[in-house]
Amino acid sequence: MSSHILVLGGTAEARELAAVLAARDGVRVTSSLAGRVTRPGALDGDVRVGGFGGAEGLASWLREHRVDAVVDATHPFAEAITRNAARAAATGVPLVVLRRPGWRPGPGDCWHPVVSLHAAAELLPRIGRRAFLTTGRLGLAAFAHLAETHFVVRSVEPPEPPMPPDTRVVLARGPFTVAGEKELLTAHRIDVLVTKDSGGAATAAKLSAARELGLPVVVVRRPPLPPELTAVPDVSAVLERLGRAAGPTPSDPRGCGAADTCP
Repeated sequence: MSSHILVLGGTAEARELAAVLAARDGVRVTSSLAGRVTRPGALDGDVRVGGFGGAEGLASWLREHRVDAVVDATHPFAEAITRNAARAAATGVPLVVLRRPGWRPGPGDCWHPVVSLHAAAELLPRIGRRAFLTTGRLGLAAFAHLAETHFVVRSVEPPEPPMPPDTRVVLARGPFTVAGEKELLTAHRIDVLVTKDSGGAATAAKLSAARELGLPVVVVRRPPLPPELTAVPDVSAVLERLGRAAGPTPSDPRGCGAADTCP
């Protein structure tokens, strides 16, 4: 009996999961991308690009395409997509949320946790005047009023206004190395790093570089998941949840009903 899995993603974990599922007999995998990157990397299985039209549109798509389970492997800050996935799955499709573990400060780190990009922008002038900003090209508007701060912005694709008036854009895609990050921070005379708690190894080198250079880091905390959801940390855990959602097994006689979110 075949099954159809929808992976909401674009993250490295979503790509890994799509590759594993696509290699399995009797499994059809569709990866859904938001379309914010014009040249996404190759993906295994089917690919769709663009929004669904909110939770109702997603629920309709799930019914129309006979989806058996949804995996939300989107970026930890993609709040709207996760809310819509939770609402759509409540109509009767199992949902698994995949979130890579967040970063944690270590010895020698000087972190300033904040709850939002706007809170980061409010705090920033009190910490530094030359900022390495790695919060994504869509969040630059929160810093656009900071005319006295020089920004080095790293992005996969060129950002669009509004953005801070004194901004230098560096186009690059991870993974990055600690040596390379130290070289960038030193060359641009950066005195503060601003980042989101995206987690993962691909972009963590900047934190090690900031630690070694003694630089403060403004870290935007992740938004909380909807209260009815819990997350798993890796692809292996997703596969375990999907196995439970498929029905009872000798090792798990309880199974997971179609209306469950497989907690």
